[in-house]
Amino acid sequence: MSLARRALPEDAGEVLRLRQVMIDSLWSAGGAGPTEWHAESLPTLRERLAQSDADFAAFVVERPDRPGALAALAAGTLEYRIGRAGNPHGRVGHVFSVATDPDARHRGYARACMEELLAWFRARGAGHVLLNASPAAEPLYASLGFTRDPDPSMRLLL
Repeated sequence: MSLARRALPEDAGEVLRLRQVMIDSLWSAGGAGPTEWHAESLPTLRERLAQSDADFAAFVVERPDRPGALAALAAGTLEYRIGRAGNPHGRVGHVFSVATDPDARHRGYARACMEELLAWFRARGAGHVLLNASPAAEPLYASLGFTRDPDPSMRLLL
C-alpha cells in the first residue's frame, strides 16, 4: 500500500502551502514569496479536488507527526493534444507541482506521490508525461524513467 493518497477538498489549504514551498525553493532566493494569491486560489482548488473524474489530480502524503498537515505533494493535469506517432490519442500528462516540506525530505514521500500520479496518468491513457525538473529533483525523476528533452518552449504572460 502506498504512503500517498488522492488529495481531498479539505486538503486544499495544505496543498497551496506545499505549492508555495516549491515556488519558494525555485524562485524566491531563499526567502518566502508572496502568498496573498492563496485566498483567491483556494475555492477553485477545492472545487477541482472534489472532481475525482476531472483532468486534474493531486496526490499527497500526510505528516505522521502533525495531524491534518501534509508532508508532500505531486499534482498534474491530463491534456489533449492532436495525436501523433507514439501517442495517437493525444493524451499528455503534465506534472507541475511536486513539493516536500524541507524537514520531511529523503523519506520517499515525493516518490510515493509521483508513483500514484503516474499510475493515474497511465489509467487515463496518457501517451507520455512532461515536467520541468530542478537540478535537485532530477535524480528522482530519472529514477522514475524521465529523460531530458531539448526544450524549445517559449512563454507569453497574459
